[in-house]
Amino acid sequence: MIRQLSKTARALLALAALAALGAAGTPNEAGATPSHGIAMQGEPELPADFDHFPYANPDAPQGGRMIYGVFGTFDNLNPITVKSSLTTARGIWADPEFGSLVFESLLQRSADEPFTLYGLLAESVETDPDRSFVEFTLNPKAKFSDGTPVTVEDVLYTSEMLKDHGRPFYGIRLKKVAKIEKVGERGVRFTFNDQADRELPLLLAMMPILPKHAFPPEAFDETTLRPVIGSGPYVIANVQPGQSILYRKDPNYWGKDLPVKRGIDNYDEIRIDYFRDINTQFEAFKKGLFYVYLEGNPRHWQTAYDFPAVADGDVIKEAFKTQIPAPIRAFVFNTRRPVFSDVRVRRALSLLFDFEWANKNLYYGAYQRISGFFDNSELSSIGRPASEAEKGLLGDALKEVDRDVLAGTYHAPVSDGSGTDRALLRQAMEELKKAGYSFEGGKLVSPEGQPLAFEIMAQSADEERLALAYARTLARLGITATVRQVDDSQYQARKQAFDYDMLLFTYTSSLSPGAEQVNRWGSQSRDATGSFNYAGVADPAVDALIERIVKARDREEFVDAVRAYDRLLISGYYVVPLFYLPDKWLARWSFLKHPDETPVTGYYLPAFWLDPKKGGQAAGQR
Repeated sequence: MIRQLSKTARALLALAALAALGAAGTPNEAGATPSHGIAMQGEPELPADFDHFPYANPDAPQGGRMIYGVFGTFDNLNPITVKSSLTTARGIWADPEFGSLVFESLLQRSADEPFTLYGLLAESVETDPDRSFVEFTLNPKAKFSDGTPVTVEDVLYTSEMLKDHGRPFYGIRLKKVAKIEKVGERGVRFTFNDQADRELPLLLAMMPILPKHAFPPEAFDETTLRPVIGSGPYVIANVQPGQSILYRKDPNYWGKDLPVKRGIDNYDEIRIDYFRDINTQFEAFKKGLFYVYLEGNPRHWQTAYDFPAVADGDVIKEAFKTQIPAPIRAFVFNTRRPVFSDVRVRRALSLLFDFEWANKNLYYGAYQRISGFFDNSELSSIGRPASEAEKGLLGDALKEVDRDVLAGTYHAPVSDGSGTDRALLRQAMEELKKAGYSFEGGKLVSPEGQPLAFEIMAQSADEERLALAYARTLARLGITATVRQVDDSQYQARKQAFDYDMLLFTYTSSLSPGAEQVNRWGSQSRDATGSFNYAGVADPAVDALIERIVKARDREEFVDAVRAYDRLLISGYYVVPLFYLPDKWLARWSFLKHPDETPVTGYYLPAFWLDPKKGGQAAGQR
């Protein structure tokens, strides 16, 4: 269960934080006081004098070489540029699994709270109740790996360059800043304009800080395979383009004793090997060529782990509970394409994915169905009638929300598991007739005589298998869905350019959705190259609700806004929601260890370590 603090407890923590800060905590304007951390709503759970994150072991053994194995390729070491953004080497910055090995941000996010940040490059953060500004005071010990100090000038330069040359979401955020200025020797203040929201201080705190002297303006947004300089715990030691990248612990890393770093980044070296074929990747894991396999395929989880190392206990299978909304695995409609411009067509096609058949025949019954965008959490609208507050937030968009979605009775369709459920086929046909489709020669055609046909782009054999099952059901209504599996480089290029009819994608979820939703569903990102708005959504009502989400001051207001947003997205039928796993799975070689406590996000790989007694080598490598 997520730890929720009472108002009294939060107040006591706030007082403790002020006492610990001493003179540095003297308010310098109404309601603004420097603090050791900042939360999206309420106060940070950990006090100012906390020793380490609860999901890290401060006494974890240090050393050894950790080896990861990933699917894909890479051709770039600059994580800021839009160019080759989807083939940037893993681990450099904000990697969802491996963390930030080279670059760092002003504050560090806790994996055990909905959205709370604590000091990293900045030792304190200050804002006012209205969050009209945020001020960071840099840690005087902060240094880049070449020994130069991290300065306010680096923060100013990074902000300016990201605004004009970084990935789209950086520009969107920084356009909400009216002024950036130096305060004293180590302070930097961002003053916001009227476009800003309450999440902006946290988002700015999480942007990477680059060394001005190592990222000249003319090369800032260029791809490179030359090792880049950051302030993080590792430096890039060796690069084999498209094959592997080796990170080596910086022996002079400035932040090793910070509370946010104790028990984190425990290896002397980290190597990430790339595999172009998933089967080859798994065979390499079985041989001990890398040490942890992150599993997401139930069929594979049930059938592929019968090799000797598992039987002997050298490889351990583990399931980790999470407390975050279910990730959204879905077929995504590209509404930029005329075939998907009519919501009635999208609604009809959403009825025709047979989850019950796929779950039984392809996935050993391991999955649970997704109905909305925040399933398995208090943020979900599923099973909950809309409150009066939600209806007020929806305003004129209330008419866009389906009645059953508004009433809380909507659920994704349930079939008889045959793959040919006649009731759902009839229901889908009725929707298509409303959109003007009719049968001609055994095919569905539009009023203009165009057949209902599209391509599903797949990245792997498993995606192809699922897409073919969907296509077979569609064919029973005279709908032609062709499935094309493409290689990784082509897939990434087409995805980034929105060059597809339909694709499979998984949207990660959190207990604190916010400005990242603009990059997924906001009008500003519809035509922005490299955005995650794969569905091509551009709806002012969606934009308005995202704004209400990020401006919410308390949890109740926030939950109402997210549930209203959930209802609007569901009723837009931008995706065919598929399924999720209730647990996160991984297999690891037994010498790879982890703390007993798991954060709300599930396993946290940067807190793992190698058992020095076993030498950090798999049986096949000894």
